[in-house]
Amino acid sequence: MFKKIAVGISGGVDSAVAALLLKQRGYEVHGVFMQNWDIMDEKGTCTLQADYNDALYVARKLDIKLHHVNFVKHYWNEVFVL
Repeated sequence: MFKKIAVGISGGVDSAVAALLLKQRGYEVHGVFMQNWDIMDEKGTCTLQADYNDALYVARKLDIKLHHVNFVKHYWNEVFVL
């Protein structure tokens, strides 16, 4: 049985609870913060750093390692294909 698992961590409640429950069941949980976007919204705000800080806070509280992966190029090239 696999004992190491990756959980997408957004900093929200759902991903935090999922990671906590898995950790309580004995899994070695690794958090993954996926960066899919890197531009400002219509108001000129980029919330990437705030989102990452939320995910980092959750990971620290749960005492799990957080991996930051950048999928911006893949997202633009494979989701927004013209």
